[in-house]
Amino acid sequence: MSQEENIGDWIIYKNNQLIAINKPAGVPVQPDKQKDKSLKDLVEIYCKHPVHVIHRIDRPASGVVLFAKNKKAAAHLGEQFKSRKIEKSYLAIVKEKPAEKAATLSHFLEKHTKGNFSKAHTAAVKDSKEAKLSYQVISKSDKYNLLKIELQTGRHHQIRSQLSAIGSPIKGDVKYGFRRGNRDRSIHLHAWKINFKHPVTKELVKLVAPLPVEDSLWKFFDEKI
Repeated sequence: MSQEENIGDWIIYKNNQLIAINKPAGVPVQPDKQKDKSLKDLVEIYCKHPVHVIHRIDRPASGVVLFAKNKKAAAHLGEQFKSRKIEKSYLAIVKEKPAEKAATLSHFLEKHTKGNFSKAHTAAVKDSKEAKLSYQVISKSDKYNLLKIELQTGRHHQIRSQLSAIGSPIKGDVKYGFRRGNRDRSIHLHAWKINFKHPVTKELVKLVAPLPVEDSLWKFFDEKI
């Protein structure tokens, strides 16, 4: 089955204003250097018209991605993101358990275009941006720990960089210090939940992206939460 045929199975919410997709790991949200068909391309094929990218998640991560079907909805949701009124929760699987079961992390992230990574610093450096997130260890297996993460800012590779900075890189994320990559080049980071106000009705919309349970480790934790 092609990705074009799969796209209908990935939809978790849609109406005249919006469409939300549970993105599989490995699919880029927008076209990138590898020139594979992007999620935006696939959504436009499905919708039969252009759509607007509201936010992004990293190519090797999975989870919920929002698209707007018109400029007005895009502007309204963009403003919610800008004013940090949209709530986002992620799940991450790490091998090294953080020192504290729950904490708020604050770093200054320095983006490096060459190499496409962000370096976390404890104090501000030139061109760095402040990054904050809160995490909580919510489950564990024999070898791994499941973290629930709430973003307070939205920086480039923020979760990956900040967890690496405290010695808890995400499983499979060799770019940020995990020792071995996953076979499919995914990382165990999932954009799990997103809450926002509908651009027309103003009602609160709460979306949950099911975990990719074809992966045995995600399946294990899916049964624990």
